[in-house]
Amino acid sequence: MKLPLRIAVLECDIPLDKTRAKFGGYGGVFELLLNNAADALGHPGLSSKEGLDIRKYNVIHEELYPNIEDIDAILITGSRHNSFEDVPWIVKLVEFTKKVLEQDCVRVIGVCFGHQIVGRALGQRVYRSDAGWEASVLPVELTQKGKDTFQVDKLSIYQMHKDIVDGVPTSVEQLAKTAICENQGMYQERRLITVQGHPEFTHDLVEEILHSRHEIGIFSDAEYKDAMRRLEDHDDGVIVAKAFLRFLLQD
Repeated sequence: MKLPLRIAVLECDIPLDKTRAKFGGYGGVFELLLNNAADALGHPGLSSKEGLDIRKYNVIHEELYPNIEDIDAILITGSRHNSFEDVPWIVKLVEFTKKVLEQDCVRVIGVCFGHQIVGRALGQRVYRSDAGWEASVLPVELTQKGKDTFQVDKLSIYQMHKDIVDGVPTSVEQLAKTAICENQGMYQERRLITVQGHPEFTHDLVEEILHSRHEIGIFSDAEYKDAMRRLEDHDDGVIVAKAFLRFLLQD
């Protein structure tokens, strides 16, 4: 794929107050991640200063979508909403994702909710797991394809989900799993890459979410304390984002 990489970030939620004040929306959070990954990747012509054309679309409130003739990839963000619900904006997002997956030019990146939307667009069931939350920094077990894709043997990533994709479509390769969530990532060359975790999350962003969800009773005291304890652990978000960029750079 030629530079610049024209990436349409489909924003599926609005951040909490502190994060919104700093980044504007989740598109801003991903822009920082992709810029950092571009600098770390060291690919000619690609850095935080050149080679990335990141465009942001609010698909939940404004229901804005890019013209697929004008972009190289879509990146579907996370969301507090349920990817399996049939509310109008989610149905529209699933249908748009199907449309993109049916053609050969625009590639798809999905993160958390976005990973689940891609799974749903591929015909998999998405549901609320009885196994409970995955939150804060957690290790994932990489498949061989995951090790090859992320170019590491071990990976830890921020998580913030209770919903999961049921199984792995036969058309894609599985990247990772955990004890709670069998499908932690999917890959198909030149077509899609997804992760259930959140490579874009930062310490402060996750801390704000944990505080908010604890205060309103989503997380119990025990769940909150456990998640906060692991918040200081190392995360590999930039490693994941480098894999996103390598995926987009494939000819």
